[in-house]
Amino acid sequence: MSQENGLYIYCIISSPKAVSFGDIGIGGRCDEVRTIAWEDIHAVVSQAPLTKYDTSRENIMAHEFVIETVMKDYAVLPLRFATVMNDESDVRHLLKAKYEKCVEELERVEGKVELGVKAIAKKDVVFEEILLKNDDIRTLKEKIQDIPYEKTYYDRLAIGKMVENALEDEKKKYQKIILETLEPVSLEMKENKNFGDRMIVNASFLVDKEEEGQFDDRVNELGEKYGDKIIFKYVGGIPPYSFVNFSL
Repeated sequence: MSQENGLYIYCIISSPKAVSFGDIGIGGRCDEVRTIAWEDIHAVVSQAPLTKYDTSRENIMAHEFVIETVMKDYAVLPLRFATVMNDESDVRHLLKAKYEKCVEELERVEGKVELGVKAIAKKDVVFEEILLKNDDIRTLKEKIQDIPYEKTYYDRLAIGKMVENALEDEKKKYQKIILETLEPVSLEMKENKNFGDRMIVNASFLVDKEEEGQFDDRVNELGEKYGDKIIFKYVGGIPPYSFVNFSL
């Protein structure tokens, strides 16, 4: 028995006419990605089964590929993964209901891109720097180095806690430097959750396309200045996923 089809919605755009983006729909069936409109606001859709979509790498990449393809020519409002509606009538009804919000949000992201920056401490280098700068940690470490391991349990716990606190202080120092360098050349900034004890910054920036080169330069300057201590991971020119809180 074949599955019933609905319409998978990727994003919202503004266009004076209907658009087709080719046979790149989610699900590996090569469904056409096209638009359904209410006035000049269009939902970018493809036919797709009315089913629950697994958050597999393949599905997420297919979803994002469509949005990034559309973004080459249009400002986009990305929709949440696995937004599926029954038919064209439902899509038009919701576009009509959300028309003013769509116009407002599309104007806000027009000519802008999201840039992502992660900064991760090089553990050995930062720990060595902490030991060089912190007399208390260094003194205690030297004090116990010739004492049998089993007799230094509480001292080692104390050193671990001191290093942990010192690492947090170092991370906050570098976080402040990084964000104060990048935020002035962005329009909006969102700090995301850090993962692991070495991550210093995990942030997204909404940047005017005309300022993207300046933002790139600042990331490169940070890398040149602090690259011996910090690994910078930079993702540029993606749809404004972090700055659009829009749902149909």
